[in-house]
Amino acid sequence: MKNKTKKSEYDHFSSLSSEWWSKKGKFKILHDIQINRINYVKKTLKKNKLNNIEILDLGCGGGIVSEGLSMLGANVTGIDFVKDNITIAKKHADKSDLNIKYIHKNFETEKIESQYDVVILFEVLEHLNDWEKFLIKIKSNIKKNGILIISTINRNLFSKILTIDIGENVLKWIPKNTHNYYKYIKPKELEEFLKKNDFGDIKFKGLSYDLFKLKWQITENKKINFFCSCKLN
Repeated sequence: MKNKTKKSEYDHFSSLSSEWWSKKGKFKILHDIQINRINYVKKTLKKNKLNNIEILDLGCGGGIVSEGLSMLGANVTGIDFVKDNITIAKKHADKSDLNIKYIHKNFETEKIESQYDVVILFEVLEHLNDWEKFLIKIKSNIKKNGILIISTINRNLFSKILTIDIGENVLKWIPKNTHNYYKYIKPKELEEFLKKNDFGDIKFKGLSYDLFKLKWQITENKKINFFCSCKLN
């Protein structure tokens, strides 16, 4: 059953690979929240420039976040399990004259050799079969006192209605069948797991859409989308 689930994830994201850099396409929402994501990384690291910081962007897709971090001076490695995503990411980085190391790898099952100052998992955990097992695995790729930065989706009826029923099926903000409600993660679950596995300085923020300003903002509301940052002790 697990193999079937992963195959459907692969097929889903492979079918969307050509859409990554269309700012009005199926990944429009990722372009809309790009500034929020990059600002969250900068605030977490307490730096406006990321010169020479070694960052691993896991589940990098077509490279939207990887490029944003590279533009700030970081040494970025982007890994994705969909080969077409990596092909798109490499081509776009070349056009943008950015030196980003992109690797096609199933990071959920294959070993990653290097260690990094920062590991980023944006909208990845809710697509995995076993996010707890994966976080234990990825610890070996974080340097001592290194930083793990996560964004994912809270699990409650409200988040299901907004992300799947409305976001995917009504407004079409998100490609249909992107999410599985039962893979969503409550902040408390994530926090407890991180504490038990040698992570400290655990902090949370929410990501909310302001209907009056018509834009995304980092807030204290973690009811739906949320960020988490922590340090490996």
